[in-house]
Amino acid sequence: MIGLALRLAVAGGREALVRLVAIAAAVAVGTGLMLTTLAGVHATDAQLTRYASMYPQETAGGSADPLLWSTRTDYFRGDQIIRVDVAATGPDAPTPVGVPRTPGPGEFYAFPALRRLLAATPADQLADRYPGRDLGAVGPAALTSPDTLLVLVGGTPEQVGRLDQVRKITRLEDDSAPLPGAAVDLILGVVAGGLLFPVLVFIGTATRLGAPRREQRFAAMRLVGATPRQISAVAAVEAALAAAAGAAAGSAAFFAFRGQLAGIPFTGMPFFPGDMAIGAPEALLVALGVPAGAAAAAWVALRRVRISPLGVSRRVTPRPPRAYRLIPLALGLAGLGFALVYRPPTSDGQTALFLPALLLVMVGLLTGGPWLTMVGARAMAARASRPAALIAARRLADNPSAGFRAVSGVMLALFVTTVAVGVMATIAHERGPAPRGSLEAGRLSMVLMDDAPAPGTLLADLAAVPGVRNPVLVRQNPVRGDGRDSGVIACADIPPAYGRCAAGTSVAEVPPGLIPWRESASADRVWPSSPVDPAALAGLPADSVAVDAADPVAVERARTVLEAAFPTFFVAPNVPGDFEADFADTMRGWQRLADLVVVAGLALAGCSLAVAVAAGLSERRRPFSLLRLSGAPVRLLRRVVTLESVVPLLTVAVVAVGMGLAAAHLFLRAQMGYDLRLPGIGFAAVMALGVLGCLAVIAATLPLLERITGPETARSE
Repeated sequence: MIGLALRLAVAGGREALVRLVAIAAAVAVGTGLMLTTLAGVHATDAQLTRYASMYPQETAGGSADPLLWSTRTDYFRGDQIIRVDVAATGPDAPTPVGVPRTPGPGEFYAFPALRRLLAATPADQLADRYPGRDLGAVGPAALTSPDTLLVLVGGTPEQVGRLDQVRKITRLEDDSAPLPGAAVDLILGVVAGGLLFPVLVFIGTATRLGAPRREQRFAAMRLVGATPRQISAVAAVEAALAAAAGAAAGSAAFFAFRGQLAGIPFTGMPFFPGDMAIGAPEALLVALGVPAGAAAAAWVALRRVRISPLGVSRRVTPRPPRAYRLIPLALGLAGLGFALVYRPPTSDGQTALFLPALLLVMVGLLTGGPWLTMVGARAMAARASRPAALIAARRLADNPSAGFRAVSGVMLALFVTTVAVGVMATIAHERGPAPRGSLEAGRLSMVLMDDAPAPGTLLADLAAVPGVRNPVLVRQNPVRGDGRDSGVIACADIPPAYGRCAAGTSVAEVPPGLIPWRESASADRVWPSSPVDPAALAGLPADSVAVDAADPVAVERARTVLEAAFPTFFVAPNVPGDFEADFADTMRGWQRLADLVVVAGLALAGCSLAVAVAAGLSERRRPFSLLRLSGAPVRLLRRVVTLESVVPLLTVAVVAVGMGLAAAHLFLRAQMGYDLRLPGIGFAAVMALGVLGCLAVIAATLPLLERITGPETARSE
């Protein structure tokens, strides 16, 4: 029976070959995305585990001498540098992961990316911040990412002990922080919803190519004595053959492009290619599971043949879909709405609530799509004034499931796109834009906090840096009755680019760095006056330093001077935008992931639509041929096919975008307390291009209509 099934799979001429190729292509895409998903989870787990080794938690007890550990953040031209200061308090102190020994005073190790940067940059811009002996590169066990900039600086216990947030470490482990289960569930859920659902729709659509002809062939086999089990075996072998070829092609493509995939910084940092690993059990599961799933789909698709072979030729109108198909959609929205009232306190609880709710919304869109298509078809039939519209409306109303099947992938793609863009746009609006580098590259400032007193030559040293202008000290404000975090400065010392004092004022009250939080420097700003005596300013401790630098080189040189003057700094000298660097990287990582979901989802939806329209034309080649013989022009048939695809497409597009905005709003309100900000013109352009692309796909399939509906088709069918 297996041999017969293999012969039947390839003995159907061009139609059978096209069907096998389409199924194999769909399965190849699905296999590649599944392997990428699994490898991405492993890579994220490995990356976060090594990242955690650079942020150990303080340990209590134990007989080992503690290792003093302080982590600080520095910046260089918009990139974040992680600085770890360590000091061993005795011979039994643990050694940091990735280095042979703990660096001593005047010694440091650096990540390879930082060592390359140090070698390519003049010392007065970067290397002078880490005076001493370079002991070499940090080993692979601690390397978070190829682009991570991290330096491990040694010091005496007294030096490190004076730093802020010092921890005493008695035990270091290189596998202390695997990726939490909730995060794994969330990652898999997002990818499953955004990518794998359209892939499954694509595979399901591809497996229906030539379904009527196959049903007739299998029904004939039943009539000559084949058993239902034999028919199922033939169908399963045929589907498994194409699925196995597709799984092999998808696996080969994944391993061929694994290095390029690792270089995409979805988490804000690229992965090492070796981290994109797939275990043998997982590879075996995908290699066997995908063909098995395709075979199961083919087995389910032939249920009508198994029930009655004669029923294949006696086609009847299916029962119309009922409104109960919308129940999963309502449950999903209700789950997101419930989170407005009760938000689980733990990440596991939040994942258990939000993830099933979003997946239920997706399932509800799929199950409720035929009912929505039927409603749209009946509305079109009520207003139909031309034969093409009437024929299309009646066919859609008779079998809305077939009409929706063609556009189901588009619905999911538009829904996922709307949710991703809505959430991203709202977060960016609430937290400010994700800057690439510095918003104002020339405005460098440093908040001194509890640092040592400012050296008397500080301003002169800064003024000696080429390109640095107007270095000033902001003094601590002795009057803070209003609760404002501000300093004081003589009006005569305020650089013109930062504003001015009101007439008759000698001392002004200003924020650290002379720039208000999340605002820009302005020459028109008028600072409020301070009651501090101008004669007492010189005796007040320094609160912050501000300089105006002409270019990035001057910024980095001034930053190096400031860090040398205040070696125990906790907040590094920064320009506006540096503090947002982490958030910016995260936002860009989310944006890349959203872009991938959008592009892949729309591409898969377009492929599903093309296959579904072509399959629909193949299924109706005889009725269309008879209509042509009776005098119907080809342009009429083209209008029918276009309307049958466009009406469900526009219906589901409106519903998908509306449900996407609703789901994004509920998620944002429950998770972050934000109100949805409607996406702008860019989102509308993406939606318009997506719909136009789908219309172009439909138009590209119309030339098939004239070729497959000739008189010879009516005679041969």
